[in-house]
Formats: sequence, C-alpha cells, structure tokens
Amino acid sequence: MKYGFGIDLGGTTVKIAYFDENGTMLDKWEIPTVTENGGTQILPDIADSIRQYLHSRGIPAASILGLGIGVPGAVNARGVVNRCVNLGWGVFNIAQQLRELTGFPVKAGNDANVAALGEFWKGGGQGCENMVFVTLGTGVGGGIIVEGKLLHGAHGSGAEIGHLVLNREETVPCNCGKYGCVEQYCSATGIVRLAKAHLSKTDAPSVLRRADPLTCKDIFDAGKAGDPEALAILDQVYAYMGEFLGNVCSVVDPDVVVIGGGVSKAGEMLLTGIAPHFRKSVFHAASGARFALASLGNDAGAYGAFKLALDAFG
Repeated sequence: MKYGFGIDLGGTTVKIAYFDENGTMLDKWEIPTVTENGGTQILPDIADSIRQYLHSRGIPAASILGLGIGVPGAVNARGVVNRCVNLGWGVFNIAQQLRELTGFPVKAGNDANVAALGEFWKGGGQGCENMVFVTLGTGVGGGIIVEGKLLHGAHGSGAEIGHLVLNREETVPCNCGKYGCVEQYCSATGIVRLAKAHLSKTDAPSVLRRADPLTCKDIFDAGKAGDPEALAILDQVYAYMGEFLGNVCSVVDPDVVVIGGGVSKAGEMLLTGIAPHFRKSVFHAASGARFALASLGNDAGAYGAFKLALDAFG
C-alpha cells in the first residue's frame, strides 16, 4: 500500500491530510500560513510539518507516492504559480521547490480547481464524467471536469468562472479590475451588496434592517422565514446565478453542477431558487444538468490535491 499527502494552502491556514492510495483520509491537521516576508516561510513550514509527521509515526519515506497541493492563484500544468497576491508570491515553480524541500514528487493546481477534483472524485460529482464546480464564498471560484479530466487551461486560469461579465452597466469595479463580474452579485459579499442596494430604494419594513452588520446568512434566514424584502433580494440573486450557470453549462454541458462554499449552506432553497432562471438561460441541449450541493466541505481541497498526486505518481 502506498500513501501520500493532500495539501490545501489557504491565506490563514494550511490544511494537510494523509491518505492511502484508495483515497481514504487517514489523518489531517493544520498549520498557520505565515505570509510575512513575501511568504518565504510557507513551503519550508509545510515540508517541516510533513517530515515531523512521518518521523513521529515511523512511516518510511519509501511508502509515500507523492504530494498534491492546491494554491490560491493561477498554477499551470507544470506547477508554475502565476502570482498569489494574498500570499505575497510572484511567479515560480512551486512543484519543483516543494519537491526539493521534501524529497517527494509534487503536483500543484489552483485551489478551486483542486477542490473541484475532490468533489468529482469523492463528493457531489461521484459517478459523473463532466462536472462544473462553483464555490460561492467571499468570492466566486470554480473548477471544470471534462470527460474525467480537470481543465487547467494554457495559463493555469481555467474555470475562472467568477469573472465572467454579467452586467455591462456596472459602475463599481470588481476586485479583478473589471466591471460587472459574477463575483459582484453571486458571492457572499456580492449578495450583501445587492441587499443593501435594494433596501436603500424602499422604505418597506424588513428584519434585515436590524442586522448590523448584515450578512449573507441573515438574508437567506430572513427569506426562509418569509420576509418579503429578503425574498425580493434573493430573487435577484437567483436570476444572476441562473444566467451565469446557464451560460457556463451551455459551453461545458455537464452531468452535474456542484455548488459549494459558504453560500451553499443555504441548502435546497438555493438550488430550488436557481432552477427556473437556469432553465431560461441554458441552451436546451444542456438543460439536463442536475444541481447538487458539495458534500466534502472544507476537506474537498485536500482530497483533490491528493488525487492530483495519485493520478500523476500512483
């Protein structure tokens, strides 16, 4: 039996998981992400943590097939990172550097793409060949699996679906510098922004007016409770999401759209709300795509990272 590690590198913590070659997660832990000094300590810290783990448990290096790592930025198929702003990283080959530090083969990918691979392998996309994965959190990320293969793209930015343009009339810039991106309407922060804009245009009473600060969860909770203003806001959100996902599915024609991230905690209410707007937007031949909630939670990235290593070195 061979073993390996799946690493989910975030801006605050690094999640590390130990797997067997069947994809069973045997252990997991976290270490802090030290972003000071241009993030120079991040990879040495990961290597030290793995080295200590193997030593403390008497696990022989020969039993390790390799490491996979998901990174919050563009990564091409050769393992070259093309800037990670929140880590302070520029352009370099992360796979090569981490291999030199650990002595193990390394495969790297974008964190959203890697999480998509995890859900495809062991989560909401199991049994499918074509999947769109969308994470609705502070931003909007995604991953696309086509005929069983993860889409990387020529520059490591495949499936940056959060930056499709939905609104040509938008006057406030997205974090990416463009205007009217999906992220500005379908992320948790985008939904709150829509809600504040809606509430500023009406004097109608709403429980949302008492929320300080107003959160995305507040909006969905108020909608579930039947608050008319919350329902009106959510219908805007569902319309944007339906159009966005309809456009993506018209291109990809997936078996399933798996939705994860903090916004997905709204559950079936979210899927039910999106469905009619999706059907209006999607090309008829791709309208059979079903919707599912992500099932691996915060472990999706670790599962997908290990799958990268398993496919490359197993």
